[in-house]
Amino acid sequence: MDLRELDSTRCSVARTAALVGDAWTVLVLRDLFNGIRRFDDLAGHLHIARNVLTRRLSALTDAGLVERVPYREPGRRERHEYRLTAAGRDLRPVILAMLQYGDRHLAGPAGPPLRVEHDGCGQPVHVEVRCADGHLVEPTTRLRSVPGPGAATAG
Repeated sequence: MDLRELDSTRCSVARTAALVGDAWTVLVLRDLFNGIRRFDDLAGHLHIARNVLTRRLSALTDAGLVERVPYREPGRRERHEYRLTAAGRDLRPVILAMLQYGDRHLAGPAGPPLRVEHDGCGQPVHVEVRCADGHLVEPTTRLRSVPGPGAATAG
């Protein structure tokens, strides 16, 4: 079957892009991965308008990628922090791949501004793509796309 005949709206890339496909959402996810969880901390670190941050966090919560968790500091009212769910944590390779790409192709002359290390050994983390048999898939490795069980023709 010619892949151009398939309904591209069913594509998993399209569905994921609909969830996280704008820059603010990706940056909110990045900060959540880096442990910034409270609204004021996110707003300050990102320099994002509060209404924009509210919309992004609501969308991530509605999509099941983030959960609101209440906390209360002594003498203060109850507030919420935002934590990644299992579905949200599954996006870590995507965020790391974006970081790796940016480090390789977009970093300034001084080098990358951030290094992600494995907390257990201190070594840098990198993203690899492997097939189910364990073969490393390099950027020049030929791949093919075939219809999956959820494919349907367009129209």
